[in-house]
Amino acid sequence: MDEGRAATASEPAVVARRLWSRLEVVHTVAYFSPIVADAQARVGLDAGLMSYTAARIGPLGAVGPETAAAVFYGFSPTALAAVLPAAWEWATPTEVVAATRDAVGRTLAPFCDGIEEDVSRAAELAREVADLHSLAGRPMGAARRAVPWPDEPHLVLWEAATRVRETRGDGHVACLVAADVGGIESHLLARGDSPRLRQILSPRRGWSDPEWDAAVRRLVERGWLDGEARPTPAGTEVHRHVEARTDVVAAAPWVAFGDAKTARLEASLEPLVGRLVDSGLLPGVVTRLITG
Repeated sequence: MDEGRAATASEPAVVARRLWSRLEVVHTVAYFSPIVADAQARVGLDAGLMSYTAARIGPLGAVGPETAAAVFYGFSPTALAAVLPAAWEWATPTEVVAATRDAVGRTLAPFCDGIEEDVSRAAELAREVADLHSLAGRPMGAARRAVPWPDEPHLVLWEAATRVRETRGDGHVACLVAADVGGIESHLLARGDSPRLRQILSPRRGWSDPEWDAAVRRLVERGWLDGEARPTPAGTEVHRHVEARTDVVAAAPWVAFGDAKTARLEASLEPLVGRLVDSGLLPGVVTRLITG
């Protein structure tokens, strides 16, 4: 674990996490906007897991639940099988991706009033750093890279944020696999088990109570959760190591981008990010998790 501990203090890794958190606020509107939900319903998708899955996996094509489970990682394969390939009976992946992004544009546009220069500057810089991200071993990032860039600055910014997000997510999955941490286990190591956690995550990730219970038992047997299903010091260290390694793996593009451009991007993002966090569009639990 020494490598992860040293990496936590390294500036590039810190920068990678901080800028991801800012861009993630922009990206996340896709999951909580009523405008987006309505657009997805209009192409025939059920609300909830079907809409989320089809919109996010769409750049990979009309794939099935096995592929989705592999790249989403923290989602129940059984739940994904209930929405794929059924989603493609209603709309093609291209139609879902286009409808979602158009609706994101209509969601973000009012938040950009009066700060157009900041948004345009952030879009230009975010696009540049998104293109610096490696695609090797990153299927979701690579699939998103194939989606054409839009023209409007606020949508360029959202697209760039999405590409950074998916590429970082691929790296995070690689770190979880390397640490032998499974899908449910990745949630449990962060917080331990609780009725509240299950209430929040089960509808979104599709895990059943028996699946949660089996994961808890596995982590207790490994000494990563205690008898009350709380993370032990060993479990907390595994979680911390995975997060630190994720930051290290994500750092290279920001090093190439450079400190000066990174600072300009961060400053340009702040007005829009501040408005989104203060708007109430995103649940407080989400913004607190993203921004710390």
